Amino acid sequence: MNGTLTHKLLKTHNPIFLNQSLYTTITTTHFPQNGFTLNLPLTSLQCGTILQSLTNTKSITKGQQLHAHITTSGTHQNNTYLNTKLVAFYASCGRMAQAHFIFHGIEFKNSFLWNFMIRGYASSACCSFKSLALYRQMLSFGWKADKYTYPFVLKACGDLLLVEIGRRVHCEVVVSGLDSDIYVGNSLLAMYSKFGDMGMARMLFDRMPVRDLTSWNTMISGYVKNDNPKEALVVFDMMKKAGLTVDGTTLLGLLSACAVLMALKLGKTVHGYVVRNNAEFSNKFLRNSLVEMYCSCNSIAYARRLFDEVKLKDIVSWNSMISGYEQSGDGFESLRLFCKMVTAGAGPDEVTIVTVLGACDRIMALHFGTSVHSYLVKKGFGVNTIVGTSLIDMYSKCGSLACSCHVFDEMPEKNLVSWSAMVAGYGAHGRGREAISIFHDMIANNIRPDEGVLTSVLSACSHAGLVNEGRQIFHGMTTKYNVKPTPAHYSCLVDLLGRAGHLNEAYELIKSMEVVPTSDIWAALLSACRLHQNVNLAEILEQKVFEMNPKGAGSYVCLSNIYAAEKRWDDVERVRAMVRNKGLKKPPGCSFVEVDKMVHRFLVGDRSHQQTQYIYAKLEDLNKRLKEAGYKPDTSSVFYNVDKEVKEKMLWDHSERLAIAFALINTGPGTIIRITKNLRICGDCHTVTKLISKLMCREIIMRDIHRFHHFKDGSCSCGDYW
Repeated sequence: MNGTLTHKLLKTHNPIFLNQSLYTTITTTHFPQNGFTLNLPLTSLQCGTILQSLTNTKSITKGQQLHAHITTSGTHQNNTYLNTKLVAFYASCGRMAQAHFIFHGIEFKNSFLWNFMIRGYASSACCSFKSLALYRQMLSFGWKADKYTYPFVLKACGDLLLVEIGRRVHCEVVVSGLDSDIYVGNSLLAMYSKFGDMGMARMLFDRMPVRDLTSWNTMISGYVKNDNPKEALVVFDMMKKAGLTVDGTTLLGLLSACAVLMALKLGKTVHGYVVRNNAEFSNKFLRNSLVEMYCSCNSIAYARRLFDEVKLKDIVSWNSMISGYEQSGDGFESLRLFCKMVTAGAGPDEVTIVTVLGACDRIMALHFGTSVHSYLVKKGFGVNTIVGTSLIDMYSKCGSLACSCHVFDEMPEKNLVSWSAMVAGYGAHGRGREAISIFHDMIANNIRPDEGVLTSVLSACSHAGLVNEGRQIFHGMTTKYNVKPTPAHYSCLVDLLGRAGHLNEAYELIKSMEVVPTSDIWAALLSACRLHQNVNLAEILEQKVFEMNPKGAGSYVCLSNIYAAEKRWDDVERVRAMVRNKGLKKPPGCSFVEVDKMVHRFLVGDRSHQQTQYIYAKLEDLNKRLKEAGYKPDTSSVFYNVDKEVKEKMLWDHSERLAIAFALINTGPGTIIRITKNLRICGDCHTVTKLISKLMCREIIMRDIHRFHHFKDGSCSCGDYW
């Protein structure tokens, strides 16, 4: 303790207050109160007793007062007993600088002192490495490590992922004969779990002469964190057979395993146990884990019910629910809940921001996303790599590639994911050559591409029809980048060839693949058959597609549409009957449009909106004006055996047209209209949107399930290649 700090403490607290606060501490540590007189200066024993009490409660302010008294009294300045107590106090409170200062001044250090310093540094996230240095220093002075030393040395090795040093310390544990100690053994389990070496952890666990609840919990959580939730459940079964009673930590591990495995039934069983044992309302961690488990199992209604029952919600509660909606595809509700969170006065953190930006890009809520970006700047959030990449992704998926480029250029540090987001952004907007250019810039910046960024650049080639460039990148994956093609890469190449009309080449590629073709690969070729009306190849693919993904409604719909285009209505009915018999459902067409920072949702033929009357009147007016300008409806995308007039009416019920009409009514001239659709835009809607952009002098940016379309002055950025 230096002089400056001593004087500061003395100025801050007058002697009377110091006397009272110390007396209170003494009485709370079971000193006799009747007839007790506190005389200053305090004795060494009194100071030590008070320090022990303050260490237990981690009362840093009162401890500093006492330290000031000890220093200024002058009677205990070189008291090893009190200095040891002070080191233990500061180390327990996480004040390692003060602890080290006093520790360094003690000439005769005992094992208790060394262990407290090692423990303090190991428990400090930024100073774990110092505990290892101190451990080696302790050994060099001839002190032997004991069962209180090793747990924290092993903890530091695990936290720092120092595998070789951890194994060396493990050897020292074995030599010392302390490997059979329960606390040291549990620390070894935790260390190897952090290393990802669950094989070694399991071997040690099986050899432990005695296991306590911590041993079992460490193994369960270790398996979950190392992506082996099934084995976590196996260990839990073993634990039940051993007759142990679970605690909150066990339940947290089980709920995490259920979330990863989407094991809703077991998750509900755990929830039932929590309720029966009245633990639900006393443990916020369990409540948050239950919400997260239900969200992961797509049981959003259960999750929301639990969430609404929580009176005092913390940031994890809000994040779990907001993330649950976003992951289930309901960006609309995710943003609504975020607004409720801000209104409730809960401050969002980085996890909230990243999740909300993801929800914005799902429904193309650009203005909302821009507001979140402004909030980031106003609140002083540092735009780190994670947040910056989320902003890039949000802006590109909301149709503002220029803003994505600006954020990307302003980022102080860019990682592989940041570059990949830009490549994917250019690709989704049909700007394949720019995507390839930034891909090469990434390589020039010494960032080696991985599977993900190669998938993005191949997808960009597919959207832009860059067949030769795509072939070249695909065939150079192994030789140039040492990446073996995965099914995702083959799927992109098949899509690229199929869109360009090279159906036979795509089919031969599938037959000669080094990996087993997935349902996505067959579906990509089937989609190309629909695009180029190759019925013969589609019939060859039919069985393969349905075998690989019997529950995928999209492939059935695609085949049905191929038959409908050929007016083979019997085959259409046959395929649709298969869909009905299997209980499959095609998702209804749905479009989102943002007006004045509010997102509006429209379904096919939707009449639930409060402006329905005006929307359909606007559509009727547009239809009339477009026909006067020479528009002729293309009913080939209406795959039903009905009259032409009915088909035309069905086209004008499409959700994107409702969204466009609503936006035209509610926005001023020149305002860009941004729409998100959950399905592929049909040919007639594509034509109509081009004509509306010219007729109404509006730029319309539409994102369908595959890509972006920028409509302006009667043309589209895709060049009618989609």
